[in-house]
Amino acid sequence: MFSQIAKRFRAYQAHRKVASHLSRMDDRELSDIGISRSEIEYAVQRGRLQH
Repeated sequence: MFSQIAKRFRAYQAHRKVASHLSRMDDRELSDIGISRSEIEYAVQRGRLQH
C-alpha cells in the first residue's frame, strides 16, 4: 500500500514539474509545440493533446 502511495506521489511531482516548466514558456514557444497556455493542465494530465 505504501508503495502505491509513493508511486502516485512521484507521478504527481513529475506532472507538477512539467506544468511548471510549460508555464514558464512564452506564448510563442507554447505555440511552437502546439499548445496554448489554457491547455497546459490538460496536456500535462493527459500526456498530450488530441487535435
